[in-house]
Amino acid sequence: MNGLPPASIQPRRARWALSFADLALLLLGFFVLLQASGSRRDQTLRGIGAQFGASASPSDINLPLNPLFVPGEALLSPEGRARLVTTALPLAGQGEILEIQSFGTEPGQRRFDAWDLAAARLGAVARALQEAGVPQDHLRIAGLAETPDQAGPAGKGQTIRIVRRAQPR
Repeated sequence: MNGLPPASIQPRRARWALSFADLALLLLGFFVLLQASGSRRDQTLRGIGAQFGASASPSDINLPLNPLFVPGEALLSPEGRARLVTTALPLAGQGEILEIQSFGTEPGQRRFDAWDLAAARLGAVARALQEAGVPQDHLRIAGLAETPDQAGPAGKGQTIRIVRRAQPR
């Protein structure tokens, strides 16, 4: 005997390796497609989740800030505050964090330059949500986005995106 198992046992041992290789290639293909979807990644993941029976949650919201704020200032108008609260509060869930992201800027005028105005408005949105009842530890300010493709065409002003995130454990 040469120490090798009989020939009838060898093909059965190799079957699991073929199945494992198929699984590995399938997962690799999935992640390549997910990466290739680029800016539509969240939409793709929601679609995949829906196919597997995941419950649909309120989608993230994008709010252009021009109609919400006093022009050139970081002060919410009364109508803007009401619109912000009624739009964003349904996203506040049990144990989840609302992440506030900012895209784009507007030209500053008197007190603020463009960056200061964008940052001040981001803070004003967070304070308004906190005053509306969202606990401070459930709010996260992500800051100003650095990728211009997410802000949309140039000159469109500042946009705030409010995204639900799972609470870190």
